[in-house]
Amino acid sequence: MKAIIDTSSLLSLVRYYLPFDNHGVLFNLIKSKIESGEIVILDAVLQECKFVSKKLVVNKLTYLVDKEFQKSFQLPVKTEELIPLAPKKFLGMLQNQFISNHFQFRKLNSAEFEVKKKEFMESADAKMIMHCQYMIKDFPNKDIFIVTEESISENDLKLFKKIPAICQILDIKVLNLPELLSKFTELDLGFNFKK
Repeated sequence: MKAIIDTSSLLSLVRYYLPFDNHGVLFNLIKSKIESGEIVILDAVLQECKFVSKKLVVNKLTYLVDKEFQKSFQLPVKTEELIPLAPKKFLGMLQNQFISNHFQFRKLNSAEFEVKKKEFMESADAKMIMHCQYMIKDFPNKDIFIVTEESISENDLKLFKKIPAICQILDIKVLNLPELLSKFTELDLGFNFKK
């Protein structure tokens, strides 16, 4: 299993789960899953973590910004030069299937849309989706997921759909944090994540 984790899930982890992790069991498990490559941290996600909620994620998961840790485990995954697996198809879907707010889309001229498209393609969301497509191709026998706390519902007047809605179109599996934790059979915090 490999899971690319979103800023929202990392934030939920440190905000709602780690405060109850009195013995560091969850903290150490997440660290070991990052070390083994089962949990994937992209540079775009780590960059977001440095700017949200007063740097809560990087202040709690200090190893994410530790230079020796990053060097030892090749973290974070670089996405600077990442392009879609099938660029022409992906960009076509971006304009035709990934639009959430059609009213807003119709108000944009072509130059304005190009700016919005470029912003989206450079976002952590797009990089997670694109990297996930490569991982699915490179590891056909593994379960590959994107982990996010976003829902598939409307997008708060944003132009493009949320991660789960785009992943549904692209046939990418999405989990939230509790679903990810339930996959770690070695995790025992004294309460039951199993259904």
